[in-house]
Amino acid sequence: MRGEATGAFWLALNFLVTDGHLSVSKARRYFDASEKLFRPNPDWLNSINLSEPARNRILSGELLEQTLKELEKLKQKEYTLLTFGDSQYPRALREIVEPPLVLYCYGQPDILNWAAVAVVGSRRPSAYGRLMAEKLADELAASGLVIVSGLARGIDTLAHCGALRSGRTVAVLGSGLEEIYPKENRIMAEKIVERGVVISEFPLNSEPLGYHFPLRNRVISGLSLACLVIEASIKSGALITAHLALDQGREVLAVPGPVTSELSQGTNYLIKHGAKLVESVEDVLSELPSPWKEAAQNRLAERKRTLPELEGREKKVFLALPDKSAIHIDELADKMQMAVAELLTILLSLEMKDLIIHEAGKYFRRRV
Repeated sequence: MRGEATGAFWLALNFLVTDGHLSVSKARRYFDASEKLFRPNPDWLNSINLSEPARNRILSGELLEQTLKELEKLKQKEYTLLTFGDSQYPRALREIVEPPLVLYCYGQPDILNWAAVAVVGSRRPSAYGRLMAEKLADELAASGLVIVSGLARGIDTLAHCGALRSGRTVAVLGSGLEEIYPKENRIMAEKIVERGVVISEFPLNSEPLGYHFPLRNRVISGLSLACLVIEASIKSGALITAHLALDQGREVLAVPGPVTSELSQGTNYLIKHGAKLVESVEDVLSELPSPWKEAAQNRLAERKRTLPELEGREKKVFLALPDKSAIHIDELADKMQMAVAELLTILLSLEMKDLIIHEAGKYFRRRV
């Protein structure tokens, strides 16, 4: 591992932070050299505002032993460790208050410095929320943006799934890399690794503790140019992420919903208080800072210009499909006055050309 000695210093410091002994700012202020951590002067150590358990861990050598074991695990698993002292550490995260001291990475950490948009929302979305999450994540990824989310159930998972159709995604965990949460998303995490990266600031075997998730949320928003909220109750974690994004100087955007739905209360609240109302991918791109806005808009326009020419029944079926909702194959067959078997053959051809999306339950829609 590159810079193993430096990595050990940052890892040890991160243990003190994630265990609650020190804030990031105090850790960086007190321990500005590895000697202060691994060969400390006991009198000096007693003079700083550090808990007795933390002092004992340092003086006894327990912290160093724990750190060396963690480094060995990292090498065995072939994970990447990015520290605050590395030049590859995400530039966007350096700007936030209390940035993570380390990032454990599984996958392709280079994309952490690419232009990104956070997509977050309810863990129990409606059919409308599911559709918008996958559609917008897909189109944003197609425009060259990385989609950042938290691998949680619901909107997070759908955002990762949509992004992988056309591009790349980052999953930020509230647990360690060896404790993927929720467990049913382990397969999703493996898929993300192939075209993105799964990251955590927490030690490898950290459980998904409640206080980890607000900390995770600051990383989700911190990595991103903008934060898009799709369905959220008024007290949801997604709104916490949105407020963190505002504090970090990021753009906040929200998809509106029915006023009668609890899942719309959070997003509609954000819109009433100045968040950009989002109906399409173009609404998101228009809010990005230059030059990322122009690059994403140009890439999306180029993708639309290079759609393959369609003729005959393929063209008719494609034009009959909606792009902001999905239609069941039986309804489409009635609309087209076509046998379901024949229609399925045409839809499969369109799907292979990457022009349409087949959703669960035999629902279909245009990709763009």
